[in-house]
Amino acid sequence: MRALLSVHDKDGLVPFARGLADLGFELVASGGTATALADARLPVIPVEDVTEFPEMLGGRVKTLHPRIHAGILARRSEPEDTRTLEQHGIALFDLVCVNLYPFELVAGRLGMTDDDVVEMIDVGGPSLLRAAAKNFADVAAVCRPEDYDAVLAELRERKGVVSPETRRRLAATAFATTAAYESVIVDWFQGDEELPETFVPTFDKVLDLAYGENPHQRAAYYAERGRRTHVLSRAEQLAGKPLSFNNVNDLSMARLLMREFDHPACVIVKHANPCGVAIADTIEEAYSRALAADPVSAYGGVVVLNQPVTAALGEALAGQFVELLFAPGYDEQAMEALAAKKGSVRILNDTERRALVETERDFKRVLGGMLVQDRDWDLPDRARMKVVCGEITKEQWLDLSFACRVVKHVASNAIVLARRGQTIGIGAGQMSRVDAVRIAVEKAQELGHSIEGAVLASDAFFPFADGPELALEAGVSAIIQPGGSKRDAEVIDAVSAAGAAMVFTNRRQFRH
Repeated sequence: MRALLSVHDKDGLVPFARGLADLGFELVASGGTATALADARLPVIPVEDVTEFPEMLGGRVKTLHPRIHAGILARRSEPEDTRTLEQHGIALFDLVCVNLYPFELVAGRLGMTDDDVVEMIDVGGPSLLRAAAKNFADVAAVCRPEDYDAVLAELRERKGVVSPETRRRLAATAFATTAAYESVIVDWFQGDEELPETFVPTFDKVLDLAYGENPHQRAAYYAERGRRTHVLSRAEQLAGKPLSFNNVNDLSMARLLMREFDHPACVIVKHANPCGVAIADTIEEAYSRALAADPVSAYGGVVVLNQPVTAALGEALAGQFVELLFAPGYDEQAMEALAAKKGSVRILNDTERRALVETERDFKRVLGGMLVQDRDWDLPDRARMKVVCGEITKEQWLDLSFACRVVKHVASNAIVLARRGQTIGIGAGQMSRVDAVRIAVEKAQELGHSIEGAVLASDAFFPFADGPELALEAGVSAIIQPGGSKRDAEVIDAVSAAGAAMVFTNRRQFRH
């Protein structure tokens, strides 16, 4: 039996190789792998002794040789393959252990030149893995240190033979590894190229989820390879049940909205829409106002905060039914209060301090394909806005900016009513804009919010004056919307006649 070892990550290498040697495997290794095994006093044959050819081109060529690849690819079931190996004096390999150069790590470092990054494009490693995986009927392709123990255990149990089922599983892992590796290389070469002809994102499983959108659906969360941050990066779950599909989906939406604020802020999300958003001078007040915005909808919601949870805030949160709580730190007394609550809330501690990458693409799965677009990070530029009627006070500008930041994260058709840094009514996901306005107004009225002097934000233009008229009759004093309707003049006349003000942003911000 013979094994070929060529690894960049040498974690677990020596124990694995020693286990193979104890089972009677002859060890063949390249470059630094051979040195590491020799230093551990293991019997090892350098690759150049097999190929009878030295490494060349600064190590770019080591294992690309017929004496290596023929020994991996030869089929035991084909007599002609066996005769060919005998004719050329080539021995078989039964196991290939390879892991690849850390391209992604080097490409992500600041100050790396193209030459630095290109040298981390592994050629020999993927070739070895593909060859071993292609010939999985006879060869075990091992590419992850976490598989070493299981492979050794099976070899010991089966007297030096890996089962066909395990070889097939290892082959799938090997091809997934090389495919993912090269997708990151593609991403590096393409850079910020707009919508390339072939889009090859790769995702790695981060977490098995409790269930999907419904309990009968299986689900897992995968993070895109090559991205600096993701929705659960550096998030530690401190308490509560396992996360579900809906938990993660709502958390993602809440974190994207929270990105809009620098003040102490609280975002409460239910069914992928914000139901309460507020900013304040303190995080306790921000939570109180966000909850008060719509306490009925907030029941069982996802709560995201941008400041640590204090003892007082922990007590307040413990008095509510919260599905998931996400914040950058927790006071010890806050944790005690939350832990004492029946039906323990899922508590995630946010330790991520890296900024979101604004060049990432936004994509949505559709039947048989995928829709890809730029993510809508930006807010309308104040310089491009136009006050089309009335006058906007400083306080109204603050509320209009706040409402504008929220409405872009509400499912379209979207309407947000806001007052003094607090949402007071949200109309989401309606087929007509006037219905979205009606829902937002009715919610505010039912919950006892004063609409007098409030502002309204719309994610797209009003096709008719009926939507603004509903809001104006309820007491809205200023409206912000993209404009661009054929009936803009009618809408402007309605707002002006009511003595209110209106701003056109010249930017639509649908979210479907």
